[in-house]
Amino acid sequence: MSFTPPVNAIGYLLRHGVDLDAIGQTGSFEDTPPDLLDAILGGAADFARDVFAPINWDGDQNPATLEDGNVTASPGFKSAYKQFVDGAWQTVALPAEIGGMGLPSTVSVATNEMLYAANMALGLCPMLTSSAIKAIDAHASDALKTTYLPKMLAGEWTGAMCLTEPQAGSDLGPVRSKAVDNGDGTYAISGQKIYITWGDHDCADNIIHLVLARLPDSPAGSRGISLFICPKYLVNEDGSLGDRNDFQPIGLEHKLGIHGSPTCTMEFSGATGYLVGEVNRGLASMFIMMNEARLFVGVQGVAIGERAYQAALQYAHDRVQGVPPGQEAGAPIIDHPDVRRMLIDMKAKLMGARSICLATAEAGDLGNHAREGLLTPIAKAYGSDTGVDVSSVAVQIHGGMGFVEETGAAQHYRDSRIAPIYEGTNGIQAMDLIGRKLRRDGGEAMRDLIAELRDGVKTVQGASGQGGVDLSVCAAAMEQGLETLTTATDIILSATDVDALGVATTYLELCAKVISGSLLARTVARGVVAGDEQSAAMASLARYHALRIMPTAGGLLISIRAGADPIYDFPRDQLADL
Repeated sequence: MSFTPPVNAIGYLLRHGVDLDAIGQTGSFEDTPPDLLDAILGGAADFARDVFAPINWDGDQNPATLEDGNVTASPGFKSAYKQFVDGAWQTVALPAEIGGMGLPSTVSVATNEMLYAANMALGLCPMLTSSAIKAIDAHASDALKTTYLPKMLAGEWTGAMCLTEPQAGSDLGPVRSKAVDNGDGTYAISGQKIYITWGDHDCADNIIHLVLARLPDSPAGSRGISLFICPKYLVNEDGSLGDRNDFQPIGLEHKLGIHGSPTCTMEFSGATGYLVGEVNRGLASMFIMMNEARLFVGVQGVAIGERAYQAALQYAHDRVQGVPPGQEAGAPIIDHPDVRRMLIDMKAKLMGARSICLATAEAGDLGNHAREGLLTPIAKAYGSDTGVDVSSVAVQIHGGMGFVEETGAAQHYRDSRIAPIYEGTNGIQAMDLIGRKLRRDGGEAMRDLIAELRDGVKTVQGASGQGGVDLSVCAAAMEQGLETLTTATDIILSATDVDALGVATTYLELCAKVISGSLLARTVARGVVAGDEQSAAMASLARYHALRIMPTAGGLLISIRAGADPIYDFPRDQLADL
């Protein structure tokens, strides 16, 4: 169950897929010269491999426990988290003006992928803390920032977000948790929140909860929700910890996967809370946290897929079964064409999803918020779906040994399954893509992206043949794929709401297949021109994607043309037994 972080793959994409020079020229980030980037990636790889990965299995087999209102983390997690804090990994992509390293989000995507792959359950804790820090920094008062941000940046205090209630999941309009003004600048928060990731634990001294609640006489629905900070322990004026606040975990979920991540039911009983942002604008404030989390859930999907892929690759080298074509008895199963196909398919899909996640982070780093908004639901959905797909195929390659717990393949599959669900289901991501991100601006952001990728076709054509690297099939696939994406986008823009929603998931998948393949091909072309010695290997992967993955967009276009009719032509009562 060892793990080797894919430093070469991630490094190649950062060098040639991301414009770090342009990001540096924005003036918003510290310089990231190649030697510093290599040092950060190497350090993250060592930490992920040596500290997080060895306790992954223990966390799965020995989940967190709850006793007397306190959660104790899985074995080894507290020590590993302390090493994470001591290494200042929490600060990588947080603004320098509040105490962070000030590095771009693209670097954070790269380092966090390794951490999530090593131990997805433990990696969720700092992910939520980072997102909470950014929400507080964007919307809280200076006094609240002074009180909470330094300790959170140091990792001494962690963050959590409390949105979901039994009757309010994807739709937060029905939130019932109450906030009553105490008249002294604080509020009394009461209600129950469920599915609170890392809602309680013993890894940090304090846990800062961002809680959605409703003030008396507030408007109905999501427009009447406010956001509050509720610390586990109240903070004295001198910064020391005071009394425990009036909320606690009353249950831990028994889950399919990520067993090492304590998922709590939290009961708030007049807990002291502090308003963040404006009254009744809580959901807008929380979206800062949610949008970052959505990108990093996509990264989680890539990460757990990479972990599963590595295990399957090793097993395919070790397992002897049957006689592959042209081989003698005793050859490993990796020489069977179908096993080889599965492995290459896994690797190509992961690299494509990784490219989309990095492109999303790059757009944010460059301040291209329209592009970032467009890509975020694609990154979240495609990254997480790819994680499930690849982890499932990894079980298949292991055969019967994958279905039992002994090899660890089953854990990767189980862990991967949450990513398409939390932080907004992938169906909601598809609805967001066509509604808020595509149809609202008339497709302008998508057309800008398509135009940029069309220019990339010229880059690919110009690089093809240099250094003996043939990219002609990549250029042809890009042209065809981008034409398909253009047609699909035109259909969605002119479709009725019912038709658009009926094919939203299909459209998102088509976008992901074309955009990921185009980004891969363009990245390889840039690497070829730069003389990167890893370009030949990357070109093989890009050609496979161009021949086996990107062309599936054509079949998806057929479904998009059909609209919602195939769904509603099938009577609802026939969903039961004929």
